Amino acid sequence: MTAAPLLEITDLHITYWRRSLLGLRGKPFHAVRGASLSIRPGETLGLVGESGSGKSSIANAVLGLAPVSSGSIRFAGSELAAMNARYPPSLRKRIQAVFQDPYSSLNPAMTVEDIITEPLRVHTELTRAERRAKAIELLQRVSLSEEHLRRHPYQFSGGQRQRIAIASALALQPEMIVLDEPVSALDVSTQNQIINLLYERREALGIAYLLIAHDLALVHHISDRIAVMYLGHIVEEGPSDRVFHAPAHPYTKALLDAVPLLDPQAQRRRRAARKSAPAPEAARVAPTGCPYRNRCPSAMKRCAEESPPAYSVAAGGVASCFLLADARPEAASAASATA
Repeated sequence: MTAAPLLEITDLHITYWRRSLLGLRGKPFHAVRGASLSIRPGETLGLVGESGSGKSSIANAVLGLAPVSSGSIRFAGSELAAMNARYPPSLRKRIQAVFQDPYSSLNPAMTVEDIITEPLRVHTELTRAERRAKAIELLQRVSLSEEHLRRHPYQFSGGQRQRIAIASALALQPEMIVLDEPVSALDVSTQNQIINLLYERREALGIAYLLIAHDLALVHHISDRIAVMYLGHIVEEGPSDRVFHAPAHPYTKALLDAVPLLDPQAQRRRRAARKSAPAPEAARVAPTGCPYRNRCPSAMKRCAEESPPAYSVAAGGVASCFLLADARPEAASAASATA
């Protein structure tokens, strides 16, 4: 029997209001437009897209850090959107986060022991000795040791700081961790170490991840499913291998074309083909029709007139593109539940 979703996002809209120099309310900016996603216990959903696509807005809404204009965010049966970020402690301890920049996400005035034991002090009744023992155990889980407890964040490399952030996020044994670009500020070799660490911890502890990133190849390495965002819309979602090896939406294909190839000759051929193709228009929200139509090389007249529904993809998942019009359209949320 398929497990019920741990996190279920339905028709989510997030709007920010620009302010004038005088503080007056200006034009709205629609960061997320009708997004629907679900994550089962122990599952990793990778949410990818270029900067400004709305990925981090969804992550922040789940954490109670961004306003929800409309729609639903349900976690373990509780409606988060209705709480207006006022999550009770019993719920907040079940959702933790690791953010993008390990240089600013850790309090520089606190020792590593203070950083890791702070959530234990707030949410548990453990004694100081028990909290310290737990901190040592958590450091060992992320390949650090007891000798690091008394140090401050500035005494560590970027990769070590992110390990400390992960240890802190694991302290309360959460059911889900939101990973918002957790390796983008690190060098490539350190990125691989952190991703492998996250994969190992997920397998060992059964934690669900919402992984936000712009690197589709990196997300493929750790995710069970991948959802692709473009200008606030979920344009494709499906099993990780299918999305990475057989993308159905033109935007997903464009993201994959940006991943460097190991074969230099193949990389040169692809670069030459890209240069010979007509330059796409700048990314902007289309007033009607498909949100990607201004940049899509396969755009049709229909794309300017109608918004494509979520069509089933034969190998699993859905994609919102009229190129799949021969497939049976269905609601994205229903397809996500059976992917």
